[in-house]
Amino acid sequence: MLRLTDLHLFVRSSALGSFTAAAHEAHLLPGQVAAAVKRLERDLDVRLFARTTRSLRLTAEGERYLPTAQQALEMLRQGHEQLHASANALRGVLQVSAPSDIGRNLLLPWLSAFRREHPALALRFFLSDQMADFSRDPVDVAIRYGLNQDANYIALPLAPWNRRVLVAAPGYLARHGRPRSPEELAHHDCLLYLQHNRVFDKWQLGNRTVQVHGPLISDDADVVRRWALEGEGIVYKSWLDVSANIAAGELEVLLPDYPGEATPVTLVCPHRKQLSPAVSQLHLWLRERFATLQPAQMF
Repeated sequence: MLRLTDLHLFVRSSALGSFTAAAHEAHLLPGQVAAAVKRLERDLDVRLFARTTRSLRLTAEGERYLPTAQQALEMLRQGHEQLHASANALRGVLQVSAPSDIGRNLLLPWLSAFRREHPALALRFFLSDQMADFSRDPVDVAIRYGLNQDANYIALPLAPWNRRVLVAAPGYLARHGRPRSPEELAHHDCLLYLQHNRVFDKWQLGNRTVQVHGPLISDDADVVRRWALEGEGIVYKSWLDVSANIAAGELEVLLPDYPGEATPVTLVCPHRKQLSPAVSQLHLWLRERFATLQPAQMF
């Protein structure tokens, strides 16, 4: 008889491409994962993986069986949730991915409050400015900037009104002056960060796109915001990332007549089958809180 743990370890080994990675995720030894997969192969009487000392890949039989295994585990998860769910009690584990800046400064306290409302629910929160890969990463839903580019995913709006704004600290402006047009940014220190593994150095302001440069670059967008607070230069960030700093007078909006590009925030999940009660309630919870940050007039 098939063991559910063996099925789960097969799916995770396929996603991660490694018995060692799957073992680390499950707090097991690599040999235990290899033994589980061998046991599953014996039960099915097929070979699921082609193994070498350097690689692990699915066989043709493994490729055909993987969707069945994934569907079986998902159905069992949904059945477990339905057995234990009630109108006010969410259970199980919800794994959420988000960008670093908005994750630390907005979502962290909101998710903590959501968890207090649902004490039977376990939350796993992953922060990275690299886009989560649902096929490989242990993530149920992702909070993302921008429009959903994958028609296979479900995107639920959280802050469709959000856009980027150009800001700098009063100290920087006192030393270097204010740019009067997008083209004058070429003469300023612009603070840069990586977006989709590339330096985000082409900024759209109104109907113009300008190439900018600066001495400071980070792979963490929150670091760049902190540099701006220290007066190190001008930054082009989501309104949601800097609105609290603007309200506190720590950052000032520049070139308001040249609005930044639209940057909607969405909650993304792989497919409708994963719109569990926990995901649906989290979406409503976050949407209400994002709405409180919408300015009366967007720059």
